[in-house]
Amino acid sequence: MKTLARGLATALVLIVVLATVGWLLLQRPDIPYATLETRYGYADSRYADLPGGVRVHYRDVGPRDAPAMVLVHGFGASTHAWDSWTKALSADYRVVVLDLPGHGLTRTSGAYVVRPDGYEAVVDDLTRRLGLTRFTLGGNSMGGEVAWTYALDHPDRVERLVLVDAAGWPTPGRGGAMIFKFLGNPVGRRVLRDIEIRPLMIQGLRAAYIEPKLVTPALVDRYVELARGPGHRDILLGQRPRRVATVQDLSRIHIPTLVMFGQDDRLIPAADGEKFHQAIPGATLILYPGIGHVPMEQIPQRSADDLKAWLTAHPAKP
Repeated sequence: MKTLARGLATALVLIVVLATVGWLLLQRPDIPYATLETRYGYADSRYADLPGGVRVHYRDVGPRDAPAMVLVHGFGASTHAWDSWTKALSADYRVVVLDLPGHGLTRTSGAYVVRPDGYEAVVDDLTRRLGLTRFTLGGNSMGGEVAWTYALDHPDRVERLVLVDAAGWPTPGRGGAMIFKFLGNPVGRRVLRDIEIRPLMIQGLRAAYIEPKLVTPALVDRYVELARGPGHRDILLGQRPRRVATVQDLSRIHIPTLVMFGQDDRLIPAADGEKFHQAIPGATLILYPGIGHVPMEQIPQRSADDLKAWLTAHPAKP
């Protein structure tokens, strides 16, 4: 009996030791911004110090006297999400893309406080800093939520709205991406704070892009490494309170609005695109069969051509 007890105790100690060693091996430290900027910065990357302890990274390309367009990325992404659109649009438009706090190359200091309107505030502060009085505002996923929220709160500044697989409607859960299940509870968020998230990131990106060949090692490295920028994980896992879309609110948007949705989106159902279409007066809806959560990356040329055609049909007012 004593031998059995000693054996069980030894096995328990061994399990604890192995679990501890495994946990320590999974730990991933922050990556200095100097390193991230070298790896993922652009030749035309710019930075601006904004209120609240934010040093925002952005790109500002295209003619300065052309109609302006501001594009906001989704959760966990960065300005790279708009690379193809930026290239396609910048001949005729002034295109501004930015990294939100907790994302990409944007830094935050200890003074930064996550609040419900924090991302919208960064869009407002940067566009005013750049002298943009009225502009077209577009966003994908969480960035789409930022876009329609900003349009509601600043109707005098947004002249056209582009929602690409935008978030906002209440949903019971995001299917197809295990990482969001971890984000949905405090214990899961605590685990994600310190461990290697590459396997979960790969699964989440494949759910978003649908086509496995698009989820390259370089893309995975970008997402994983940028998430390890100092302070990023605290913001990403902080669960910023969301503003939920309602028909009553969205019916107050009276500017030209384009809703683009991948019909096979596994993260946000395409039915949400129809909800935006129905709720925003006069909105145009384009659905893409066989396309997932990021049409601007999965079908960059086709989606950019559709956008340019819509922009031409809905010209900005002088």
